Amino acid sequence: MNDIVAPTIQLEVACTHGFNKAEQSCLVYQHVHDILEERETIQMGTTFTIPVPFVVQVEVCTNIDQYMVRSALQFNFYVLQQTPAVGETIKHDSEEMEISQHMLLPSQELHGLWESLIYEEGIKDSVLAFAESSMLFTRKGVDKNLITCNRLALFHGPPGTGKTSLCRAIAQKLAIKMNAQYRHAHLVEINSHSLFSRWFSESGKLVQKVFSEILALLDDERSLVCVLVDEVESIAFAREKISSNEPSDSIRVVNAVLTQLDRLRHFPNVFILATSNLTDSIDTAFLDRADFVQYIGHPTERAIYEIYRTALHHLQSIGVVEKEGKSNRRLSASVFDGIPSYEVATDPGRASCTVLDILLQIVKLSVGQSGRTLRKIPFLAHALFVKKETDSMLNFLTAMRQTIRKVQSDKFLLVQGNVSGECIATLHKSL
Repeated sequence: MNDIVAPTIQLEVACTHGFNKAEQSCLVYQHVHDILEERETIQMGTTFTIPVPFVVQVEVCTNIDQYMVRSALQFNFYVLQQTPAVGETIKHDSEEMEISQHMLLPSQELHGLWESLIYEEGIKDSVLAFAESSMLFTRKGVDKNLITCNRLALFHGPPGTGKTSLCRAIAQKLAIKMNAQYRHAHLVEINSHSLFSRWFSESGKLVQKVFSEILALLDDERSLVCVLVDEVESIAFAREKISSNEPSDSIRVVNAVLTQLDRLRHFPNVFILATSNLTDSIDTAFLDRADFVQYIGHPTERAIYEIYRTALHHLQSIGVVEKEGKSNRRLSASVFDGIPSYEVATDPGRASCTVLDILLQIVKLSVGQSGRTLRKIPFLAHALFVKKETDSMLNFLTAMRQTIRKVQSDKFLLVQGNVSGECIATLHKSL
């Protein structure tokens, strides 16, 4: 009879320069094993720290139940790059201009970004699965004539929903998961709007310049290159919407971009990410090249609750908000005791709790706000209403409730002011 193979528990270990895998891996195993033995179940994505020099964090990448054998551990060690992003520049008429940002991955600057992003359930898993499948198909040499895979993902939605942050986090995750296949990993970030709105007449040349830098990196087969094109509609504007009165350079830019993308797809070590606030303005030929298109909207109530929940837990951990319950000794916010999960908080049968009642009120008031705005609420609450080093959870939540109401009022007055300004301008023109 064949022996039953125990399922493997996969873990990612973030390290800094100085970590010696040969000498320290046994110590890592011992500490991680001891921590996993403490709990019957552990959710995928849980993070914790261990007292091993140069080890920053351990992340559990497998859902662990009570029956899984804790000895079958598979580690993926990676070193966080400390070098900050470097601007790639071009000289034009004696003036130097930044055309892109180049960052080595996995980066210390992006560490923890993936975990901090909260969207509707399933979005992050789908995105990561697409990225991994794209690179797998290329690595396996899938026939491009039979199956199309351009390794191009497009994220669209209103401003402030975290599209750019999600792209950076995907690049970081991909670099971590593929560090065995690639010795180096890069993120080249192109800000289309700021770049091509300045020297419009030179846009075609600038496109070629930007992509020539990317092609130079791709020549090294040991390097993974992730390309992020932010506000892609700026350089891939729908050609059918370009009027005859506009300069022909507009069409040349789109043509140049599409040509360069077709060149990139022949390299197996590239992955392309793009964002847009205005998908109606993107050329259909670019949309056809995108394998994966994902809408990123404003957070749902569940996501809003989790954004606030993790933020409050962090403020408790650093002493800005007083702790009112015991937190787990070492495990991350995904399993901390204190503010319960959304399911528990919204359970009609739960015991009465003023803190949860106020938090749920804040969540409902926050519906419709962007993730960028929600992340500011705890800071604004402290600055506007708390105004002291430490306060109770109840008082801090009361301040947050006042803050979200103020933010909504301010935005309403801003919109009203813009409408009034437009009316006045129209009146002046008519006179």
